[in-house]
Amino acid sequence: MPTLIALHAHPDDEVLLTGGTLARAAAEGHRVVVVVATDGLMGETPEGEEPPRMGELRASAAVLGVARVVHLGYADSGHGRELYPDPPDRIRFVRADTEEAARRLAAVLREEVADVLLSYDANGGYGHRDHVKVHHVGKRAAELAETPRVLEATMPREVFGRLMRLVRLLRVPVRYDPEWLSRIYCSRSDITHAIDVRRYARQKQAALAAHRSEVQGTGRIAPAMRALVRLPAPVFGLLLGREWFVEAGRERRPGARP
Repeated sequence: MPTLIALHAHPDDEVLLTGGTLARAAAEGHRVVVVVATDGLMGETPEGEEPPRMGELRASAAVLGVARVVHLGYADSGHGRELYPDPPDRIRFVRADTEEAARRLAAVLREEVADVLLSYDANGGYGHRDHVKVHHVGKRAAELAETPRVLEATMPREVFGRLMRLVRLLRVPVRYDPEWLSRIYCSRSDITHAIDVRRYARQKQAALAAHRSEVQGTGRIAPAMRALVRLPAPVFGLLLGREWFVEAGRERRPGARP
């Protein structure tokens, strides 16, 4: 069966963007591997310990049926405009040499004889610098490893806008700039694949709950994460039961629905 490798920026991204697709692929007999660029840690790695968010990623991966988790060795670059100094033991992903990072990923692609690489769209989804970097690293690694198919995870920005309005109606305290909504993800017309993952909603929700430090934390998306994991599974499936991709090098047929 074909092998699918998913490259993500941080622990928890694997659920939010592709969790249902990973669970579905694993359930259908495919080998599924998650490669994460960063360990989600801003500071130095505790000596002799695994970063907490990597442990949460492994728990999430187990729920989804992922066979292997790989960390490329970089540190989280953080949010906002400020770029923090590198921790003593590794560099931040945004500062990584793209060619070097691509070679690290390409080694995994070759080792696994990957048939499909999941990466991110050119906007890095919502524009996080580590997500944009994932797009460039994934694209180059697929070239180096001659991986035959690259599917870039995204979302119709129209759908994301509706989700944000729903979040506001539920009085979840998430701030966003309406102008920003016009610059993120992709237009629906650019999307080549829409994957129905409603059957895997319970797995996706349980995998999200495994990221306890994010769900229970004080970060800016923590309120939304808490709201999602508390939803009844059928409602969660209605909201997050479809995942979207743009296949690199493939043009969508005019009039076709993704």
